[in-house]
Amino acid sequence: MDKRFLVILAIVILGLVGLFVFTKQKSVAPSSPANTSVSASNHIEGKADSKVKLLVYGDFQCSACEQFYPIEKQVVDKYSNQISFQFRHFPLENLHPNARAASRAAEAAGLQGKFFEMHNMLYQSQAAWRDQSVPLNVFISFANSLNLDVNKFKTDYASENVNAIINADYQAGSKLGVAGTPSYYLNGKLLDNKDIGTVEQFSAKIDATIKQTGN
Repeated sequence: MDKRFLVILAIVILGLVGLFVFTKQKSVAPSSPANTSVSASNHIEGKADSKVKLLVYGDFQCSACEQFYPIEKQVVDKYSNQISFQFRHFPLENLHPNARAASRAAEAAGLQGKFFEMHNMLYQSQAAWRDQSVPLNVFISFANSLNLDVNKFKTDYASENVNAIINADYQAGSKLGVAGTPSYYLNGKLLDNKDIGTVEQFSAKIDATIKQTGN
């Protein structure tokens, strides 16, 4: 048999095998990104049906968020029977490499009914995890202190669903025009952080809104 014919035959066979492998790999690849229909989070404290709604877009590793947290906490506690307070994730990952990991920890705790408990610990103990190469180890210690099911916490922490919720929050914030953190919205109006730097200043804004709504 002609050697040139055998070479051509071998090339054709290899080509067919390669085409089969390529087609098989392509057929099992996902046709679209997972969890594109996941909604933004809905973590609310206080009076859920209040006419006065305070929404914050926060980044758990953000130093400004850490500084505002004690003011925010006092205000939310002060008006717990009068306003609705909602937190949404806005991790600025270019600046804060552990911000998304912290949001994952909060969401994972939320799936066991302790979102705000983890939220509080992340801010109160930011120094313990913000510079860690593997912050999950610290988050697991937080989960233990909150009496969470740690195996479930770790599974949820790593899940695509939790990641998708964080993405949905970020996208909602971007559409709203969030440019930095913390960004506070009182009944849809962005507050200037310079005007809410103390509990008294923040309270004055809320009192005015309560009066306007007759809440």
